Amino acid sequence: MNKKVNKKIKTKNINTKRLVGCLIVGLVLLILLIIRICWLQFIQGSSLREEAYTQQTTNRTIAPERGTIYDSKGKVLATSLSTDTVTVNPSNVFYDNDSEVPKEFLASYFSELFKLDYNETLEKLSSESTSVTIAKKVEKDTIDTLKDWLKQNDIVSGVNITEKTTRHYPYETLASSLIGFTGTDNQGLMGLENSLDSILAGTAGTVVTSLDSINGEIPNSEQTYVAAKNGSDVTLTIDVYIQAIADKYLEQAVIDNNADGGNVIIMNPNNGDILAMSTYPNYDLNTPFTPIDEEILKNWDTLSSEEQNDYLYSIWSNKAVQSTYEPGSTFKLITAATAIEENIITNVDEVLFSCYGSETVADRNIKCWRSYNPHGYQSLKQALGNSCNPAFIQLARKIGPETLYKYYEAFGLFEKTSTKFYGESNSIFHDLDSIGEVDLATLSFGQRFVITPLQMVTAISCIANEGTLVEPKIIKEITDTNTKSVEVVETNEIRQVLSKQTSETLMQMMDYVVTDGTGKYAQVQGYSIGGKSGTSEPIDSKKDEGYVASFIGVSPTSNAEVVILVAIYDPKGASYQGGQVAGPVVSQILSEVLPYLGITSSNTENTPEVYSSVSLADVRGKTISEAKQILANAGFNVIISGNEDVNATLITDQVPKPGTSLIKDSNVYLYTEANNERELVTVPNLKGLSVSEAINTLKANKLNIIIDGSGIVISQDISSGKQLERGSTITVTMQQELSGGY
Repeated sequence: MNKKVNKKIKTKNINTKRLVGCLIVGLVLLILLIIRICWLQFIQGSSLREEAYTQQTTNRTIAPERGTIYDSKGKVLATSLSTDTVTVNPSNVFYDNDSEVPKEFLASYFSELFKLDYNETLEKLSSESTSVTIAKKVEKDTIDTLKDWLKQNDIVSGVNITEKTTRHYPYETLASSLIGFTGTDNQGLMGLENSLDSILAGTAGTVVTSLDSINGEIPNSEQTYVAAKNGSDVTLTIDVYIQAIADKYLEQAVIDNNADGGNVIIMNPNNGDILAMSTYPNYDLNTPFTPIDEEILKNWDTLSSEEQNDYLYSIWSNKAVQSTYEPGSTFKLITAATAIEENIITNVDEVLFSCYGSETVADRNIKCWRSYNPHGYQSLKQALGNSCNPAFIQLARKIGPETLYKYYEAFGLFEKTSTKFYGESNSIFHDLDSIGEVDLATLSFGQRFVITPLQMVTAISCIANEGTLVEPKIIKEITDTNTKSVEVVETNEIRQVLSKQTSETLMQMMDYVVTDGTGKYAQVQGYSIGGKSGTSEPIDSKKDEGYVASFIGVSPTSNAEVVILVAIYDPKGASYQGGQVAGPVVSQILSEVLPYLGITSSNTENTPEVYSSVSLADVRGKTISEAKQILANAGFNVIISGNEDVNATLITDQVPKPGTSLIKDSNVYLYTEANNERELVTVPNLKGLSVSEAINTLKANKLNIIIDGSGIVISQDISSGKQLERGSTITVTMQQELSGGY
């Protein structure tokens, strides 16, 4: 009995201990659970809520539309085009019954629809990546076909159609270094696309939507929508027509002079509007990473990545604002302006200077460009027309460095011209305290310091604008595409630098430079042109950089409307002098720009009678016999291939085109439906030829001529070496033969 009682007591104690143990364990677990709950609730609560929200919602970015860039007449220079991209999340392609879509089935359809390789597509779809791109820039019809297929096959997730925008530049190379381009994310990388990015880019919007267990959007679920704010449109001051003229003649000048490059700036001096800003070499804005130079492209893959980058940045660079140069003798205008405004020279026709071929400065002799035949005694006007260095060295001594620097600052030469241009550089001058005799001498004729071409053209525009300095302006107006409000960018007059009288005197002197001095090659028949040539010589330690040949032009010389600067870097042709290399380019450009701007010509001169031109009649649709008779009566030679019936066969085309003004005895090429084979011929170099020589040379090469002026050929509108259809016309600009040209 006692044994039984003891056994019961022992069993009871054991059960009690077990119970207590379980209670303790349970209590510990409860405490741990409470601690864990507190930890999750109070310590990790916010982050877990954010993670849960992220898993249960999709946050989709709505890209804003980038603003369009227009020229001053409303022509589109840069715009955004919508394109669709098809991507797939390989692990999340499901039917509406939650079963997975076979990869092979998808690959087969995608490869057929998008004309892709099946194996490559299947490999993408078998990837562990969360997103793979199947096709880019897909047309709308193809996207509609894809959407119908997805719907018919009840595929509800994993295949994504994303609308993207790409930047398009309709004029390709036009003003490429000025406009710049965007990256794949539509962000501006170079040029105005970069510097105006905050205006053009806009602000992205978002859509937040609830997701189901397989990450599909829940129909009719609540959405949070923040609309995108599109970028503003920007209208520039440049004119496509004027820009194209500048681009054309700059390219031709660089090629003809075997130069390293060049730039042109055309500015309205009255309001600061930049009408054109051209740099060569250029590039296609739609494919900025691909060189358009055939020789460079041919050897592109052999270049190192560093060499490729150096080349790309060299063609992307807008040398008109990003690079500096020594302005050379064009800067003599600033020296002369200072002397006249300070009354150091009160009569520009008074003989005050002498040239003996060189000027002694400190321990050296600085030569005049015409040291072999010195200019002798001269007035300031004559010295400017002769571009005489000794005379300007003597003038700088009269002025002194302090006064010169006061006017350099007044002309804005110590600071950048604007914040709107990408990567604008600034000038580099000697410190005023360190200027010695030699420095003062070289300052007088624009050497041994550097400025940007834009700073130079802005300073000369001040002279042309009755002495008032205005800020260069590249933006005409900004249009908010969301509110349609328009902000017009007003002219910013900075300061009065010169008196109106000084300005008028300088304009008369610039006119003299072109009519009687070293700027004669810049003449445009029927228009008053003022200007100054410049030839900057490299220092001994940088001989490899070569000369800079430049010319600054102003027209008309009374009430000026255009200032133009042409700079050609390291010309290696027959001449490196600014008057001979850059002067003709100014003439070519202004001969087309001035009439376009509606500036009245006083031209009463005609091409000599022996070379009088006749408008070419339209003989298309006529029989061969009729066409020959009409053209022969007009004084033209007719060239046609084949032995067709002359009384029944009709002319289908003619070269040159109807309406072209041709001199008599020109060749006209006729074509019929059966004989329409064209021949390409190479354009010869006509520079330096007389009228008769140019006519005969072109005729021998099966080309025709249009003559502007008289004398010798100083330029041609199509560069030598280019291929043209036989019978095409070459316009030559001719002037009386000159010497000099600094």
